[in-house]
Amino acid sequence: MIEPDYKPTIDADINGNAFLIIGVASKALRKAGADEEYIKKYQEEATSHDYDHLLQTTFDYVEIE
Repeated sequence: MIEPDYKPTIDADINGNAFLIIGVASKALRKAGADEEYIKKYQEEATSHDYDHLLQTTFDYVEIE
């Protein structure tokens, strides 16, 4: 598993749509150098509970601007 070279930043205007949040965060992680295994780990962790958990997990993986 390859982690990103840095903690990427995503736009805060994506609030409200869980699929959009996951997609934007995944793309940012990929661009920052993370491999598919790392991104899959993020996606599985983010979707393992409710919406609040998804947001908290995303905050752990990316910066929100």
